[in-house]
This record gives sequence, C-alpha cells and structure tokens, in this order.
Amino acid sequence: MKKLFLFFFLIIFYTININAAENKMILKIEYGDVEIELFSDIAPNHVERIKTLAKNKKYDGVVFHRVIDGFMVQTGDVKFGNSNSENYDLRLVGTGGSDLPDLKAEFSDIPHERGTLSMARSQDPDSANSQFFICLESSPHLDRQYTAFGKVTKGMEFIDKIKKGDGPNGSVSDPDKILSISFSK
Repeated sequence: MKKLFLFFFLIIFYTININAAENKMILKIEYGDVEIELFSDIAPNHVERIKTLAKNKKYDGVVFHRVIDGFMVQTGDVKFGNSNSENYDLRLVGTGGSDLPDLKAEFSDIPHERGTLSMARSQDPDSANSQFFICLESSPHLDRQYTAFGKVTKGMEFIDKIKKGDGPNGSVSDPDKILSISFSK
C-alpha cells in the first residue's frame, strides 16, 4: 500500500513539474533572457495562442515597435513586424496579427503592474491576436480592459533597456527585436 501511495505521489509531483515548466516562457532579447510566468489557469486561450506562435517560431525576429517610457513595450506583430520576413514594413508594424482567428477577451482581476504581460487589441475587446505588451510601470487604467496572461519573474532590467519610441504614440524608428521565445524544460 505504501508503494502504491508513493507511486501516485511521484506521478502527481512529476505532472505538476511538467505543467509548471510549460508555463515558464523565456523571452530572449539582445540584452538578456527574460523569464516569464504564464497564467494558463486565468487566460488559457491567450497563453495557448502565445505558445502556438512561439513554438512555430513566429515571434523570432519580431520588433518592439511601440515603446512608451514609463508605460509599456509592445511587440508581437507577426505579419508586418518580423524583421526576418519579406513582409516586414516598419510603417505597417502594429496593424497586423497572425493567420489565426482573434481571441475572445479573458479579463481578470490581475493588476497591470510592472512586469505584467497583456494582449494588445483594437477597440473591440475580442480582437486580440498575436501582439502583446509588457508594463514598465503600474497601469491600473488597463485593469479588466485587457487580458493579462503573464508576469516577468526575472530579467525586467533587460526589458527596461529596450529602445524607447518617439512622440506620444511611442513608435520606434530603429527597434530592438525578439531573438526567440522558448519554454523551459
């Protein structure tokens, strides 16, 4: 009986560790690796979308096209923002998404504080697709208006180094880019 109990305990422990590893994303940028905890229990569809696009290497080479000092850094336009693609067009970056359908909002009580990852969208709450942003400072006006799906747990100092944009829109003329996104094992 003790062996059976131990066997089930080990299986449960192993399963929990696998799921925890799958919810740890590594965002590699020029300045260093940024570790991010994904909230698959709070925003499962948004987390699944990020994982799908990342595993298909859609984010590799995508620029941080909108960066507003003291507010946020935005990236994820896999259609026009991939600097490795023939479709790359800095004038259109921020207007594209993926070939996948838009996502229904998964709003929660997760606060938009420093390090929170959230999905970008248009005026339609159900229009998130591939673009996301990372808050540089607390932004409570975004709470329950945008889907928060993760939080930086290590490497926020590297996010702080991303080139800032010009003007009120935060457009970046010579943007930094995502080198790769992976999931720790």
